Amino acid sequence: MTRSPRVIVVGAGIGGITTAHVLARRGFDDVTILEKGDEAGGVWHWNTYPGLTCDVPSNLYQFAFAPKPDWERVFATGPQIKRYVNDVIDHLGLRDRLICDAEVVSTVFADDEWTVTLADGRTFVADFVVMATGVLHHPNVPDIPGLDTFGGPVVHSARWDADLRIEGERVAVIGSGSTGVQLVTALQGLASRVLHFTRSPQWVMWAPMDLKQSRLLTAVLTRFPAARSALYRALLSGSGFLADVTTVPSWRRRALQQFARASLAVQVRDRRTRAALTPDYEPMCKRQVLSGGYYRALQSVDADLVDAPIREVTATGITTGDGVHHPLDVIVLATGFRAHDYMRPMDLRGRDGVRIDDVWADGPRAYRLTAIPGFPNLFTVLGPNSPTGSISLQYTAERTAEAIADRLDEFAAGVFDTIEVTEEATDEFLAEANTAMGPTVWATGCDSWYLTPAGDVDLWPYDRRTLTRMLAEHRTDHYRFTRSPMTTHGATR
Repeated sequence: MTRSPRVIVVGAGIGGITTAHVLARRGFDDVTILEKGDEAGGVWHWNTYPGLTCDVPSNLYQFAFAPKPDWERVFATGPQIKRYVNDVIDHLGLRDRLICDAEVVSTVFADDEWTVTLADGRTFVADFVVMATGVLHHPNVPDIPGLDTFGGPVVHSARWDADLRIEGERVAVIGSGSTGVQLVTALQGLASRVLHFTRSPQWVMWAPMDLKQSRLLTAVLTRFPAARSALYRALLSGSGFLADVTTVPSWRRRALQQFARASLAVQVRDRRTRAALTPDYEPMCKRQVLSGGYYRALQSVDADLVDAPIREVTATGITTGDGVHHPLDVIVLATGFRAHDYMRPMDLRGRDGVRIDDVWADGPRAYRLTAIPGFPNLFTVLGPNSPTGSISLQYTAERTAEAIADRLDEFAAGVFDTIEVTEEATDEFLAEANTAMGPTVWATGCDSWYLTPAGDVDLWPYDRRTLTRMLAEHRTDHYRFTRSPMTTHGATR
């Protein structure tokens, strides 16, 4: 007897769309995608700030099953990527499986099935839930004294106000990561003055972020579909260099780090400014920032770097620890995200009512990116330990979705009713991953958003080949299965 599993996918970003497509390709028809936003796109829906640009080349930052030949730029802008994602949804016929404005507030497991409840009260029942909520969707608002007393607009970069006036205003940008760098670069020249408040400087590596894709390349990729796949495979293979650089100490890492240092030395001649912009940690320990114009923008007459700590926000500006008050009209928080929340603050309860907040009290933990002990028939895509910056997210999502589809095949064939990864297997995987993290550049001593509350680095410490092998391997001894003596699901489910 075969049965059709009912599947809920939470999130319509890169991971969710990849999962929905893979499951459809594998013949699973009862799949619903729930998206809390009013449109699909994930991080590219929620982020609309000026200058938003992906730091991965366009021809790599795409689905392998939907290559795009006519990218406008070598590094695509946020709006371009969002259009692409939605075009893919329509092209693959996934639109009728997608429900937007569907914020999941509760996901509870009981009697071998999941009940998913939305903020508006609607409920869905499923055999499996796939969490594809991503990491960059809960804005981190810093606890700065007096922030709520400021007389002008205060906006987080991930909740940008399209009606916000920048022209002629004195604007503070707080935060020195990729978003802060992109905002300073974009707002300088529009605002009357831009002040970049940085608690600690970042290494900013030069890259041609505004470079247009050549017309010849577009013509070749458009005319010859095989060339699109060949280019994607070449870029995917080439990205192994970055995985090697980040995970293995070698001359390659030293060379790239030297390039980051040279990017600063060549573009910032003033010694005092250069010293203020020089981090006290190795390049690439944090998420590497790429820019072709930040240092130039920051050295303009209408921009300033403020490296003194913020003491408080007043009604008219920001006062720093050196006693200087900086008059302002607008404050922009480029302060990142609560990256380790994943699906939280959702009320997620698994076997015997166990809550995700209790299981993840010391930080997120999952087995091989995909499963959480205590939560049967629940999988994660681009969840804990998923790669960031060294392996294509689209590639990782597709490999993860294929592994999930393999489990659904077994469920459909009646092999099991529930599948749950064991604590022992999860502990073993995480112990091995933490040991492997030792020689990576992320463990060289910096305070980054990669670190969990327990101090672990929430990234993938291996190369792409290892990821492919681990996700393809199904260790039945790492799971606990249940199966009713007499299944009552039937073929109608």
